Amino acid sequence: MYAVTRKEMRKMDQYAIKQIGMPSMVLMENAGRNAAKEIASFAGDRLKKWAVLIGKGNNGGDGIVTARHLQEWGFEPTLIYAEDPSACKGEAAQQRDIASAFNLPSVIYKKEQIAWEAFDGIIDALLGTGSSGAPKEVYASLIEEANTSELPIAAMDIPSGLDADTGAVQTPCIQAALTTTFAYTKRGLEQYPGKEAAGIVSTCPIGLPADFAAAFQVQTFLADAESIQQRFHMNLLSPVRPADSNKGTFGHVLVAAGTRQMAGAGLMSAAAALKTGAGLVSWAMPERVLEAMLGKQPEIMLQGVADKDKGDWSATSAKDIAALLDGKQAGVIGPGMGRWKGDTDWLKHIWRQTACALILDADALNILAEAGIESFPEREGPVLLTPHPGEMARLTGKSVKEVQADRIEIAREFAVKHGVTLVLKGARTLTAAPNGNVTINTTGNPKMATGGTGDVLAGVIGSLTAQGMHAEQAAVCGVYLHGRAGDTVAGKRPESRSLTAWDIIETL
Repeated sequence: MYAVTRKEMRKMDQYAIKQIGMPSMVLMENAGRNAAKEIASFAGDRLKKWAVLIGKGNNGGDGIVTARHLQEWGFEPTLIYAEDPSACKGEAAQQRDIASAFNLPSVIYKKEQIAWEAFDGIIDALLGTGSSGAPKEVYASLIEEANTSELPIAAMDIPSGLDADTGAVQTPCIQAALTTTFAYTKRGLEQYPGKEAAGIVSTCPIGLPADFAAAFQVQTFLADAESIQQRFHMNLLSPVRPADSNKGTFGHVLVAAGTRQMAGAGLMSAAAALKTGAGLVSWAMPERVLEAMLGKQPEIMLQGVADKDKGDWSATSAKDIAALLDGKQAGVIGPGMGRWKGDTDWLKHIWRQTACALILDADALNILAEAGIESFPEREGPVLLTPHPGEMARLTGKSVKEVQADRIEIAREFAVKHGVTLVLKGARTLTAAPNGNVTINTTGNPKMATGGTGDVLAGVIGSLTAQGMHAEQAAVCGVYLHGRAGDTVAGKRPESRSLTAWDIIETL
């Protein structure tokens, strides 16, 4: 449920040791034994001989404990010390001595002198979460040899060379098939490119109290069905509707979107809002577009906005949209809308004159970015922004590379500073709330990287907001359901290169 930083994990470890009185060797023993269980399950009857790469710090100590237990269970581990064993410090030195007393086989690494073909697998216990920056020698050479050995690698806590906080992958970095992380998953294991380097991530308990992360005010979460149920006290996948409900019970969404050239964006947002369960969905569009959209989705109520026969938003009145939003619970603005002279004043009028939740996507975000969100006054209703990395770069004045380098903190800082709920799209989409919470989504797949899926997501979030969810809940749940629908389609079509946005709508 939680994803922690190296600093947060260190604080929890130290509190357990110094305040609660749990010996650090006990925590290390728990970590190594539970990691050994995961590795033994991963190995099955196929992988018996393991090369265990040992660094001089606590990660190396964890690896030695794991090797001890694997040996006890009939596996054949060999410790490969990156440096002379005398370099081990603290608990790692104690574990080194225990391993020696247990007659665990060991060697000291020498470049290009390890017979990797003698092993079935490798355990990486070199650097751990405390490491930052590119691995130095001799660790760099040992990591490179492990990667090129073509043996499956199990990483202890985090692959060596991976940044525990951001998911940045250094050169070199262990490419693991399995990562056994301790107590809580680390942010870097849940974000790309780190997630790819980590392989399967299994969280191993080390004996900390169940409520530790909450007590230490950790504010980064994972979104899966179980954690959503715990956090928001709801069953997202099997919602129960009151027997005496009617269409008015589940809210009314207005989607303001689309032009002659991009009418499909509005249609997809509105259809997604409908399929996600909103009681009523209206779609406002330039008047000239309306006739062509008749019957495309008969359940959607079409609202033509006077456009002087232009087929775009340049001649429309913000007052008309504000009037249409009156009495609605949510408004989705921006998909396929385009840009025009005066669009900043147009959006500011709607921002000021409406009280419902506003979900701003696509061109509405570009308007906001060009004007600067600071120039928009505080408003009564919540604001939800759904940028992709390029739009986020424009909103923050940063480069896309800077945004992607530390997605969690950039999203969190923006949401807190401006009092908005922000959905930063991409692999492992993030939801950042004004209270500082950030949620990492766990659904979705590369086949969803196609035009229109963002328009669908905006409609989904708008729908859940209209149905009564608060902004953070609607965004977290909307992103999860959107990705889950994409996963369902992808699972049915394993041979296809991609899916379409409409596929997602039909699966919601």
